[in-house]
Amino acid sequence: MNFLQKVFSRERPAVEDTRPTAPGATYPFNLNSLPRGLTVARMSDIGRQRERNEDCFVALDITLHNDDGLTPLGLYIVADGMGGHQKGEIASSVAAQVSARHVIQDVFLPFLSGHDQENPHRPINEALIQAVQSANLAVYQQAPEAGTTLTVALVFGHKVYVAHVGDSRAYIFNQATLHQITHDHSLVARLVELGQATPEEVLTHTHRNVLYRAIGQGNSLEVDTYLKSFPVGSYLLLCSDGLWGMVSDTEIAQILTHAPTPQKAVEQLVAAANQNGGEDNITAVLVFIGES
Repeated sequence: MNFLQKVFSRERPAVEDTRPTAPGATYPFNLNSLPRGLTVARMSDIGRQRERNEDCFVALDITLHNDDGLTPLGLYIVADGMGGHQKGEIASSVAAQVSARHVIQDVFLPFLSGHDQENPHRPINEALIQAVQSANLAVYQQAPEAGTTLTVALVFGHKVYVAHVGDSRAYIFNQATLHQITHDHSLVARLVELGQATPEEVLTHTHRNVLYRAIGQGNSLEVDTYLKSFPVGSYLLLCSDGLWGMVSDTEIAQILTHAPTPQKAVEQLVAAANQNGGEDNITAVLVFIGES
């Protein structure tokens, strides 16, 4: 993957999804057969045309059970490194580890210490932004000739908080519909915004892999944040462009609808990306939320 230092910039504040938390889509598996709370499936594959896998992911979740019922808490991260000569691998690994450590310190530990969501150690969005900015500085210092995307999702009960830089993506799949949460920080996505390219060209444009914002390209960084509802029966999908660039949103939705289990869904998504060319590393982290 190639990249440019930031040439465009636009503030994108956290936006809360106020759609009702309606029941999810009908799946070929019995929802009662899955554990209560969060079920996580994950997979990373080198693809068919790369010599190394420069993607990195983190999947960590806990469930607190008390008189109020179950409170699921999950941290999910996907980073897609770039730079070649193993530098991309270093960048994605450093970014994932540093951001995860900060979220654990600033969100997980206060939560487990009794500081609940209504009285947090610090606002969750601020904690995620700080985690991503710390990851950016670490990559800038430790792998100055490399960069990486970074998408961090924190599930807290029936909400998803997302912090994002680059063109890895986060989606919510609910009621048989796939909703893209994140905005790609790519040159071609910017051209689409400006009306100089069509959405269909995102997948085939010559400069589709050129990023105008990435982790490790300077000592300061803008971070996009989002807040979405995560109703029972929904999927949260984090993935690198090796997946969404090879598999259309329609095909992703079909796989999520018909796969017999979340793990089978992930395996089928990766297989579809490889069948369609496997031009890049492929990483997917899929989170299903069941009854609390």
